Amino acid sequence: MKRNDRREAGYTMIEILAVLTLLAVLIMLVTPNVINSITKGKISATKAQIAAIDGVLTNYYMDNGMYPTTEQGLKALLEKPSIPPTPDNWAGPYMKGNKLPQDGWNHDFRYVCPGVHNTDSYDLFSNGADNVEGGTGPNADIGNW
Repeated sequence: MKRNDRREAGYTMIEILAVLTLLAVLIMLVTPNVINSITKGKISATKAQIAAIDGVLTNYYMDNGMYPTTEQGLKALLEKPSIPPTPDNWAGPYMKGNKLPQDGWNHDFRYVCPGVHNTDSYDLFSNGADNVEGGTGPNADIGNW
């Protein structure tokens, strides 16, 4: 027996548009949540890096009886400072990998000693996503104060 009603394989234009519309709606619902999660992760990573550097600076202080000056900066954790006051008991490098970590947005951390917020020690902070002092949300400064 021959069949006279042949159907061509494939999808109709309406079926394709329905699937594309459904995918667009799903993307619009999921994207803000993913972006928000990424931002929260970068903030958490930055806070963890600050805590880790705080620990390393404590080790530096225990060896030398002082924190690096603002001029010496965090680089003093990698190589013995040549800018006075030079530490006599420097036992570094203090950072593994001989490299300074960066914040969640791949910016260098800021270091001020003596600090504005921590006048008896130092301020260690990130300027957030925009890398500009101040701000709110993901652009807010994250520091050890």
